Amino acid sequence: MADEQDTRTVDFLYEMGLLKRYKRTGWTVAGVSAPESIADHSHRTAITAAVIAELEGADPQRAAFLALFHDTQETRITDIPHIGKRYLKAVSNAEVTADQVVGMPEGPARLIGGAEAEYEAQETAEARCAKDADKLECLLQAVEYQEQGTDAQAWIDSSLAALKTGSAQRLAKVALERNPLAWMHEARDSKPAL
Repeated sequence: MADEQDTRTVDFLYEMGLLKRYKRTGWTVAGVSAPESIADHSHRTAITAAVIAELEGADPQRAAFLALFHDTQETRITDIPHIGKRYLKAVSNAEVTADQVVGMPEGPARLIGGAEAEYEAQETAEARCAKDADKLECLLQAVEYQEQGTDAQAWIDSSLAALKTGSAQRLAKVALERNPLAWMHEARDSKPAL
C-alpha cells in the first residue's frame, strides 16, 4: 500500500492534468472558439524561457523550469481574465502552491514551492527570463489568433509593454513583422540539410 506522501504526490500530478483541460479564458473573451489550454501556454512559455535565457546569458534550464510552474496555481483558481481580477481578492500564488503540496514529501514540495517563490520574486535572471517568456508567448499567440481573424491587439500591446529583457523585446519586434507561418513556407521550399 502506498504511503500518504506518495498518494499526495500522485494527487498533485493528477491535479496538474487539469491544466490540459482548462482553457485560457482571455482568448474566450476575445472570441476564439477553441482557445489554447493553460498547459499549451505553459509548454511554449518554457521553451521560450530557455531561448530568452540563453540569449541573456542566464541558465536556460532553470528559466524553462520556472516557466513550467508559473501557472500551476490555475488548477485551483482557473485562468481568470484580466477584467475579472478587478472584482476578486485572490490569495497569493504562494498560498495556492502551499496548499497544493501539503502532505507531499519534503523534497518535491520544496522544489515546487521554491520555483513559485523564485518566479514571483523576480530577483534572478532566470525568473525575469521566465516572466518575459510568459509575456512573449502571449504576444506570439495573439499574433497567431489575429492572423485567424480575432482582434487581439490589446494582448499584443500589453504583452509588448511588459517585456523587460532586451532579447525578448527584439524577438517580439521580429514576431510582429513576420507571418507566423513563414517558417513553414521557407522549410517547404528549401532542401533539407542532411
